[in-house]
Amino acid sequence: MGQRRGKIEGNRLLDSTTPILTLSGLCKRFGAVVVADNLELSVGAGEALGILGPNGAGKTSLFGMITGTLRPDAGRIVYDDADISALPPERRCRRGISRSFQVPQPFGGMTVFENLLVAASFGGQLTERAATPRCLEVLERTGLARRANQRAGSLTLLDRKRLELARALATAPRLLLLDEVAGGLTDHECEGLIALIRDVHASGVAIVWIEHVVHALLSVVDRLVVLYGGKFIADGAPRPVIESPAVRELYMGIEADA
Repeated sequence: MGQRRGKIEGNRLLDSTTPILTLSGLCKRFGAVVVADNLELSVGAGEALGILGPNGAGKTSLFGMITGTLRPDAGRIVYDDADISALPPERRCRRGISRSFQVPQPFGGMTVFENLLVAASFGGQLTERAATPRCLEVLERTGLARRANQRAGSLTLLDRKRLELARALATAPRLLLLDEVAGGLTDHECEGLIALIRDVHASGVAIVWIEHVVHALLSVVDRLVVLYGGKFIADGAPRPVIESPAVRELYMGIEADA
């Protein structure tokens, strides 16, 4: 029998069976549009979870509720055994929840290094002196070292995507939320980004990844859920979920991409 991948924290073995995030009865609507209909979800500390769903299914709104930028109408969000439902975004970030955005949102007038320094200082609560070595390590890890002194607004799409991920990593997250990081990239560009996300996951960071580029998602995640109409309509191992009749009927063409 193989060993479970995990790490010791206190007297607990943290792995994909130890919940780091639990959503209970999460509800959210905008007028007649329901984006979260009594959602229940648990994410393990060592897990890589993928989320699929058509546009308008509520995926990005779900990330907003987890990170605190969007307040749910009802329900609880428990992170690392603590109810964080009422915490503002910055306090959730400092507890170890970080995210990337579908459309990269760097400080365009700042350099790549300065963007990371802001993230490590304010999101990671480090002094500039303490933040500098972390930022340098993240630059190397994400392949942005040669771009350190370049203004973020002048980067290519691929490097803006890398910077978006790098800024999240500079806060030293334990739970990383990725919102369509592969969107708009070529297959070759995706390969490098996938390798980076695999490396982040292998280091013990739990990942929740929303993505429409299905082959990229399937190469990383351990588990897949499908969100539609504010409800999870499928949850399980990636291949069986993709191949289920209900998902194939809903998500037209998904089996061809997979």
